[in-house]
Amino acid sequence: MKKVRRWQRILILAFLSVSVVTPIVLVSQKLKNLSSIGRKEFIEDLSTIKYRSDANRLKAIEQEGSEGLKEPRLDVFEDKDFGSVVSYSSNENLDSEQSENAGDTTNFLERNVSATNHERKEEVQQIQAKTVMSKSDGKEKSNQTTVQRDQTVRSHLRTDEKVKEMEDQLIRAKAYLHFAPPGSNSHLVKELKLRIKEVERALGEATKDSDLSSSALQKMKSMEASLIKASHVYPDCSAMASKLRAMTYNAEEQLRVQKNQADYLVQLAGRTTPKGLHCLSMRLTAEYFALQSDERQLLNQQKLNDPDLHHYAVFSDNVLACAVVVNSTVSFSMEPKKIVFHVVTDSLNLPAISMWFLSNPPGKATIQIQSIENFEWLSAKYNSTMKKQNSHDPRYTSALNHLRFYLPEVFPELDKILLLDHDVVVQRDLSGIWSVNMEGKVNGAVETCQENDPSFRKMDMFMNFSDPFVAKRFDVKACTWAFGMNLFDLQEWRRQNLTAIYNKYLQLGYTRPLWKAGSLPLGLVTFYNHTVALDRRWHILGLGYDSGVRRDDIQRGAVIHYDGVLKPWLEIGIKKYKGYWSKHVNHDHHYLQQCNIHE
Repeated sequence: MKKVRRWQRILILAFLSVSVVTPIVLVSQKLKNLSSIGRKEFIEDLSTIKYRSDANRLKAIEQEGSEGLKEPRLDVFEDKDFGSVVSYSSNENLDSEQSENAGDTTNFLERNVSATNHERKEEVQQIQAKTVMSKSDGKEKSNQTTVQRDQTVRSHLRTDEKVKEMEDQLIRAKAYLHFAPPGSNSHLVKELKLRIKEVERALGEATKDSDLSSSALQKMKSMEASLIKASHVYPDCSAMASKLRAMTYNAEEQLRVQKNQADYLVQLAGRTTPKGLHCLSMRLTAEYFALQSDERQLLNQQKLNDPDLHHYAVFSDNVLACAVVVNSTVSFSMEPKKIVFHVVTDSLNLPAISMWFLSNPPGKATIQIQSIENFEWLSAKYNSTMKKQNSHDPRYTSALNHLRFYLPEVFPELDKILLLDHDVVVQRDLSGIWSVNMEGKVNGAVETCQENDPSFRKMDMFMNFSDPFVAKRFDVKACTWAFGMNLFDLQEWRRQNLTAIYNKYLQLGYTRPLWKAGSLPLGLVTFYNHTVALDRRWHILGLGYDSGVRRDDIQRGAVIHYDGVLKPWLEIGIKKYKGYWSKHVNHDHHYLQQCNIHE
């Protein structure tokens, strides 16, 4: 009896062992098989790696965050925003068409999943009926033409696909080289370096696929095979993402440095006098000093202080710019004999500008040429304070630029004056502006606070509202306005004593950073609550920095302004706007011909 029980126990234990061990063995074998299959599929997937879009790459980089790297902000795009994963099309209509087609296909599949068999048959029958009708209507040919046109467009838009893929391969190869130990001479490192040289040589200066040689595709395939090997040796995706992100940041830093350098060179070019203008000034100066003293007198000087006439002020050291302002204003005036121009320049350019208008008088209008050095009172009030300003830009430190704040002292006998910058062109008769109701204000100017306008400016772009002095006295939402064409009521200016306010703010600006350098920020604070808005058609801005000013606005404008550094007399000026300025220059003048100043 004991032996029977013993054998029963042994059988029970044996069955239990088999029931426990057998599943473990089976599961482990199955996992082993799955692992080998997964590894094989993974390797096969690596062998089919193709060029990926920037959108997928950016998504992968974002998911694998890396700490300790200084990186730019990444703009991540979802796959749903694109009709195709690989797409280099910039055509918005094509993109939207692809996304709509993808959406229609998805909806159709969803309906099929949820519909009954009967409903599916009805839907198929409806589709077939519509197809027959379209054929009967003769639309089949049109549809085929549309498909062919779409295929042609897509093939045209992808003409640089191989070039971009090769560029991407170079980036990936250089990133893999980063992971190799310094001084490593392994076979893979040598292979990657060789492939980089081959692809760079094959790529050359190519910008589209048609520029590539027949051997370029073979070089690209060889590079892809080497990259697959590198991905097996360096499988750390997180490290690769971090490296690519760092490379992107370095490229953006280099781009920023290059952009700053380009901006500096443009600013430098904007402050440089072209050789032709320098030649013109020299010739006019020599001609002026060859005249007798009585031959240097301009006509109609008795009108200079007549308050019933229309007085215009221009402060400039540019001969040709002054000539364009005067010529354009007089040519469109209905009553040129009522115009009086007051041109103020420095002693260096006084002879040249005087000689120009002596040999090219402005018709029935009157013109006065003065030197800023003749204003002895200005030296005591202004020049001593400007020595405190640490600015290397002469536009900010030039006395001619700040002379506009001393208009009542420059013209003590006048009641009103219209200030024109030397980079404007007049296109309409300006006599109507003298009847504008100033509403008790001092300054009449066009506002620049419309957000959809290229000339949009905000107060905090010029002023430091983090300073309590500025925040307490000025409203950050106050409307800004532009210098360039400004009507000033000199009587009201004297009554408000705004010149003293300007000098006060000028001194305060030296003690701490309250506002940016230049005359406009000081104008915004000096004439704060003393400015009346003019109709926008009086003054069109942006021709010296914005190539998107609408032609209709330019043609409607009474005065167009080349504000910015891209002046029309410079090579860097915007070409499509130069014609408005150059048509007021007499290019047949013998001095302009001798100095190679052409249209």
